[in-house]
Amino acid sequence: MYQYILIFLLFISFGINAQNISGQAFYQSKTTVDLDALGGGRGEMTEEMKKTISQMMKSTLEKTYILTFNKEESLYKEEEKLDATPMNPRFKMVLNSYTPGAQYKNLKSGKIIEENEFFGKQFLVTDSIKTLDWRITKESKPIGQYIAFKATAIKKVDPNDFSMARPKKKDEKENSGVKKDSAQLQDPMDMIEIPEEIEVTAWFTPQIPVSNGPGEYAGLPGLILELNVYRTTLLCSKIVMNPKDAETIEPPKKGMEVTREEYNKIVKEKTEELRENFQNSGGNGRRGGGFGG
Repeated sequence: MYQYILIFLLFISFGINAQNISGQAFYQSKTTVDLDALGGGRGEMTEEMKKTISQMMKSTLEKTYILTFNKEESLYKEEEKLDATPMNPRFKMVLNSYTPGAQYKNLKSGKIIEENEFFGKQFLVTDSIKTLDWRITKESKPIGQYIAFKATAIKKVDPNDFSMARPKKKDEKENSGVKKDSAQLQDPMDMIEIPEEIEVTAWFTPQIPVSNGPGEYAGLPGLILELNVYRTTLLCSKIVMNPKDAETIEPPKKGMEVTREEYNKIVKEKTEELRENFQNSGGNGRRGGGFGG
């Protein structure tokens, strides 16, 4: 039965202003963190400690994004907010060492251009849209005033994508390297792992006939209204169709132009440098600086 509903919605949607469609979708993002696994083997956190850390990380784990789109292009960026959350300066510096900026997608050319700030240096990263092998299921649900259909896909994870990092299990930590003196702080890189692949779940609506969605995701027969990627959920909270005062959709231009491969190499080299500095300092918290030049 769902096939007929989907076909009907596709027929109706693509027949109504499909060529001139434009809009803005607002997404609420929430990422979960296993605070128990962040103890690093130094004892479990108290509930008060968990509450304090959760409050400190709230601005990082809960964000609002805006997708401005038309039939062929989109601009995806975080909504600017004043963050008044008190935070330890060093902790804040670590969280802000990587800051994603505006992301432009062109569905016709298959290109993505995005601004990324990494340890104080601005990069303009160019990549191709990675087409996932979406499997549309029989499940559907209402999201706001729209009917959304569920689709799933398996995504290969870049080994340098630390947004996908997860704490290693206890036995994996014990077997990950040489034994360290108990007085020496454990190398953070020995405490995490990055999965090779993850499952992505999207809920899309053919009532808005654009093959687009938040972030890098696209390729479904309708706008993605909800997205679940590993520990992060993005849920569309508001849609404004054909807005008069929407931001102009154009590629970002700020930063050193690099390909995705070049950018990943820079991230890997900088991460290895910071890890070496950490090990040479005996884990006393000394950090390497930003980029030279």
